[in-house]
Amino acid sequence: EVKVVESGGGSVEAGGSLRLSCKVSGYSYPRYCISWFRQGPGNEREGVALVDTDGQTVYADDVKGRFTISRDDVDIGVNLQMDNLKPGDSRMYYCGVKLWASCPPNGPHFRTGYFPTWGQGTRVEVFS
Repeated sequence: EVKVVESGGGSVEAGGSLRLSCKVSGYSYPRYCISWFRQGPGNEREGVALVDTDGQTVYADDVKGRFTISRDDVDIGVNLQMDNLKPGDSRMYYCGVKLWASCPPNGPHFRTGYFPTWGQGTRVEVFS
């Protein structure tokens, strides 16, 4: 059974940093697309950043230059380094996983329906 677990969330002052981790267990083949999404109360889940095993990375416009996504190929998963955090980044962060496939090369890049497997999320709070 494939399981996805997010970790690394917390509370941080504006301008600070957090590093989120998304670990996938029950799968070891080196082909996947993994995306971070975030969601606030009453809002739809929105894409943040994605990466796949072909080396493709895509970022949402409002996190470019502040967030960095990277693969962990030892333990299947991805990390999200979040720097210069803003209060508007405060959301629940979720990891969406698509196995045995790359991310769509020409988009749409952050379609939640493309990812059949999700974790329970990790909360990020940024205070001013």
